[in-house]
Amino acid sequence: MNYFQTLDYLFNRLPMFTKQGVSAYKKDLSNIISLCNELGNPHQNTKFIHIGGTNGKGSTSHMVASVLQAAGYKTGLYTSPHLKDFRERIRINGVMIPESEVIRFVEKTKPLIPIIEPSFFELTLAMAFEFFKSQNTDIVVLEVGLGGRLDSTNIIDPEISLITNISLDHTNILGDNISIIASEKAGIIKSNKPVIIGESNAITDPIFIEKAKSTSSPITFADKTLRVANIKYDSNYLNVDIFKKKELLYSNLKLDLKGSYQTKNILNVISLVLNLRELGYSISDNALFQGLAHTTSTTGLRGRWQTLRELPKTICDTGHNEAGILEVLKNIQREDFAQLHMVIGMVKDKDVSKILSLLPKEATYYFCAPDLERALPATELQALAKSFNLYGSHFTSVVHALQNATENAHSDDLIFVGGSTFVVAEII
Repeated sequence: MNYFQTLDYLFNRLPMFTKQGVSAYKKDLSNIISLCNELGNPHQNTKFIHIGGTNGKGSTSHMVASVLQAAGYKTGLYTSPHLKDFRERIRINGVMIPESEVIRFVEKTKPLIPIIEPSFFELTLAMAFEFFKSQNTDIVVLEVGLGGRLDSTNIIDPEISLITNISLDHTNILGDNISIIASEKAGIIKSNKPVIIGESNAITDPIFIEKAKSTSSPITFADKTLRVANIKYDSNYLNVDIFKKKELLYSNLKLDLKGSYQTKNILNVISLVLNLRELGYSISDNALFQGLAHTTSTTGLRGRWQTLRELPKTICDTGHNEAGILEVLKNIQREDFAQLHMVIGMVKDKDVSKILSLLPKEATYYFCAPDLERALPATELQALAKSFNLYGSHFTSVVHALQNATENAHSDDLIFVGGSTFVVAEII
């Protein structure tokens, strides 16, 4: 098979959560364990940083990888889902896995697929493990796929774990309250290995503390030990100062990820860097500054409050649950515009009504559906939105919706594209 035939095989032969939803999710680690056993357990003897949480784990993972790369470490990065190219999921020092390696791995493992019956995510993760081992990476930043305790990534023994935050998402799989979700995500805490919790919460803190105690894991709450101050935005950067209690640690840190929610994620990154230094990693202040200022160019991250066009200003963001949409709305409020145009699409298994209840009623809406099985049809989204006094037209594709918004918008208007990672993927 060539590369495109290989991708077609992966996408159509294996159960894929991003396409099918919960029916493709396997609630145990048996498949990934069996697959890795057959491959000689390539994840063993590799150093990992394990990053989970509801929101912000993608941005945090990319920033951490950029800082480690700036510090001179050969850094692997595994994230999901991809936006445009499957190979975005597996990178070393920002460079995607070669097409030839994808082909080679799939050909090698094809005889195992009817026996083990792995999911798309499980096979992709095994591919990443083998590639990182073959390339002798110094350290790998590994993003949790979904949840934590039963996520396929949880077979690793990391140097350190980080849980960004807890909010409601994937409730049909993880549970319908944050206590249950926190318990699932706490599953990545490993014996005698440090864990960082990004955002403290009176309900979830005891869950993490108890889990860390049971595993003898040193625990740090990033937002209890660090704080952000003097937040400023310019055309290129989000500028912040970082304090540890009353001590100024870093002045005028520049982040090229400019969404307001990065003021939360930066505390995760700083806390992680401080902990890694205690573990013996050599990460200079210069590496920290350089890594944060060049995350997008170093790692290839896209879709986080990304400007697609200046006139009319068009911005996309992958925020897709209640907490993510609230952050999107904060960023919209920072913009100066005459009229707001919202290109919105969603998937069926999200709390669509909750998200719609948060969206601004004064905007003009362009309802669409990403091209996948889980997508909520644009006509259904439009009808449901009407009950929340959100009005606009529906379109046959995401691209068509954006084209119409661009034609209708004046130069001083703002167009926002989002509601789903998959909507952003089709635009990018």
